[in-house]
Amino acid sequence: MIQGFADWLTGMLEQRGLTQKQLAATLGVTPAAVNAWAHGRSEPRYEKIAAIAEALGVAVEDAVNRRPPESSGSELEWVFQKAPEDGSRIGGNAAAYAFAANLEVLAREATQNSLDERYLPERPVTSRFVLHELTGRHLESFLSALGWASIERHLRVAADHRQKAGRVLVDGLNELDRSGRLVLLRIDDYNASGLTGPEYDDGRFARVVRRTLDSGKGGAQGGSYGLGKAALWATSRFGVVLVNSTLSESQDGRRERRMAGRLELPWHALDGEEFAGPAWFGAVDHERSNAARSWWADGATAESLYLERSDPAPGTSFLVVGAYDGTGDTEELEEMQEQLTAGIADNFWASMVGGEQSGPLLRASVASWRNGVEALPERIIDPHVHEPARSRAVKAFLDGRTTTQLTSREDVLQASVQLKLPARKQPDRGEAGSPKVHDAVLLITPTTDQDPRPDRISYMRANRMVVKEKRVSDLHLGHRRFQAVLLAGLAAGHNGPDAIDAERFLRAAEPPDHNDWTSTEDVTATYVRGARQCILNFKKAAEQEIRDLLKGQEEEGDADEGPQILRDLLTLESPRSPRTQGFPTVHAVTGEVAASGSWDLRVTVKLPDRDSSWVLSPVARFVVRSGSNIPVDWAGMLVPEQACELTNSGNLRFDDGARRGVFRGVTDPSSHPVAADMSCVEIDLPRAKEIVE
Repeated sequence: MIQGFADWLTGMLEQRGLTQKQLAATLGVTPAAVNAWAHGRSEPRYEKIAAIAEALGVAVEDAVNRRPPESSGSELEWVFQKAPEDGSRIGGNAAAYAFAANLEVLAREATQNSLDERYLPERPVTSRFVLHELTGRHLESFLSALGWASIERHLRVAADHRQKAGRVLVDGLNELDRSGRLVLLRIDDYNASGLTGPEYDDGRFARVVRRTLDSGKGGAQGGSYGLGKAALWATSRFGVVLVNSTLSESQDGRRERRMAGRLELPWHALDGEEFAGPAWFGAVDHERSNAARSWWADGATAESLYLERSDPAPGTSFLVVGAYDGTGDTEELEEMQEQLTAGIADNFWASMVGGEQSGPLLRASVASWRNGVEALPERIIDPHVHEPARSRAVKAFLDGRTTTQLTSREDVLQASVQLKLPARKQPDRGEAGSPKVHDAVLLITPTTDQDPRPDRISYMRANRMVVKEKRVSDLHLGHRRFQAVLLAGLAAGHNGPDAIDAERFLRAAEPPDHNDWTSTEDVTATYVRGARQCILNFKKAAEQEIRDLLKGQEEEGDADEGPQILRDLLTLESPRSPRTQGFPTVHAVTGEVAASGSWDLRVTVKLPDRDSSWVLSPVARFVVRSGSNIPVDWAGMLVPEQACELTNSGNLRFDDGARRGVFRGVTDPSSHPVAADMSCVEIDLPRAKEIVE
């Protein structure tokens, strides 16, 4: 909605810090004339509007169209939220710790959010990840445009090693000082809605930039917790994210370059004043105390902040400042590009598959630049390269070319798996006759001997993001190697009432990181007792259907020689080397000696592939020069951080199929043979003696 001239003039006078009398003097008119314009009693002619625009320092078309003007970099400020007067403190944004701070998780969460905001349904969302490595004058120019001088003081006083968020800041600032290098990660989406809506009231902009744990999503969309956006801030060494959005619907008469920035810090004090932590980057809002608004940027400002978009299509660009991988495994640009590619390909290969009648839901790419020069060629992600068998299965389904049995290596077998839909505790109006069951689609296709992870099933719904992938157990001897896909809800190919109800149910059954269908608080609060069993039965039925369909579908041999497993046993030559299972190993240990005299350790574990969970009982040992290293006790329970959980016995159970897990532990100083600051420490990973549930 375009505002009237009176409101526009009043707002501009306040923004520019001018009085009606001062404007009247500049224009050579009476104060009464300006007062009449400001109160809507009359409107100036075009020539006078042009003079008003010049006096206010805005473009004539902005005054004619009653829209806010573009703001240059010199008009922008960082505004920090004051601490509450009750003395309460927050040590950072808790939502940022809902996910592991690594690039694969960021790629998953950001791409899911882009898919959820697809604008024109007949076109795919284009998602583009661009890494920029800056040094020298390029780094200096960017930091100047960012207003680094005004936030660095806050960053340094908030960098308290006693807090988790503070330790990340300490490491980030030290790394910037040491290397003179900064990595930016820009995530663009096109054919998305963009950050529409008002500055403070409900809308996409406020939910993303101003609010925490506010999703506002529904229906078939993937997100439901409002947590996914927190992955952006979690993968910034400094908690800084900037946005530039092209809107699908105008706001204040504009669509292009709606920009803003947000900084997430813990509570801190500076120059005798206390700050809550968050800060916003933008034009100072003179109508509110201690607030900065989003601004409509000019092209030069967008370019200086590495946020200029290459296409006029609606969507949003997010810039993660100081992007890093929290596992410590990835530092170089080439490695970061590889991790981002893997995060997109592993989770969204099915979204990128198109059929003859319907195109893909998503197109994605990853690129890397150094100081404005392309460092690595842009990598377009092809699902048929990353997941050939499963992509073939989804394409055959979209094209209606599935079969009822497997007669060749290219066939895709289609079957149905029933999901019982539980009743809701508070049914919607007219829901009494709602469907009781939903028929999901199961696809099975053969895979090759070179497939490193065969015999697996992938679960997905509306946007075809992989919710979970797991190995199918208890398969008969000599079975044909395969890949399977379970399409539920709207992904099953129709939008009938059963598909819509299945979407609602399965969406409620996904935890914050959307990596399973299980019992959640949302399921318990929304559905009657027995809903959890409906989920378990659905997943068990899918696996049993695979076993039943593969009976009699033994692996083909050459010249009727039988399945591969028997040929390996009967051949006179040495059989192919089996894959060694191996054992979990410590990939990295980081930590420091705390004020209490304990070692505060963060341990990254590499896990070999196996059918069941790894359950480990980590042991900390002090390293000695001679004899066996001395074990010490943990002070309290270990803390799972990534891909693991505590068992009732206090051991760590790592997720099925996980290749890496992270946990934290603090040693007990009373068990130390020597002071911690005089020792070295190592971690052993013995397997726990307990039954894996």
